[in-house]
Amino acid sequence: MSHTTKYAINFKGSGIQVSDPSLVKKIDSPPVGIKTPLQLGEGRSGIFTMHFNPISQVDDNLRNLILTNHGDRLGNYNYGANLQPLLTELTSHEDFDQIAMERISDAVRAFMPFVELGTFSSTAIDDPWIGVSKATATIEMTLKFSIPSLRVGERPLKISLNCMG
Repeated sequence: MSHTTKYAINFKGSGIQVSDPSLVKKIDSPPVGIKTPLQLGEGRSGIFTMHFNPISQVDDNLRNLILTNHGDRLGNYNYGANLQPLLTELTSHEDFDQIAMERISDAVRAFMPFVELGTFSSTAIDDPWIGVSKATATIEMTLKFSIPSLRVGERPLKISLNCMG
C-alpha cells in the first residue's frame, strides 16, 4: 500500500509582488540616429547629439537630402536634390519652383520613398546691403510632407539657400 501526502502551499508570503514599485524600471528608448549639424552630445546621447524620435530623424534626413548636391556624398555620387547648380543659374530660370520641386521629388523617390511630398513654395529674400538682385538673394523654401508609415500627417520643412549667381 502506498502512502500519498498532499501539501498545501501558500505563495502569498513568498517572493516579490509584481506590483512592487521598486521593480518598475523606466527603459529609455535607444537613439535613432545622429543629429546634424554635429554637436557634442550630453547625457545619454553619447559622443554626438542624437535623435531619439524617428520623426525628428526623418525631418533631419530629408533636410540633408535636399541640401546635398551630386558629388557631395562619397560613394554615392547621385545622392541629393542637386539644387546648387540651379541656384547659380537662378537669373536664367523663370520656372525655378517647378525645376526645384522636380529635383526634390526625384531625390525623395530614390532615397526616401516612405516620404510623401505635399506642397512646395519658395520666396526670394533680397540682401539688405545690395538691394533687389536675384544673384545675391536668399531663397527660402517651404516644403510640406507626410510620413504615412509612421502615421505622421503633413509637416512643414523650411530651408534657406543662398544664390551665387
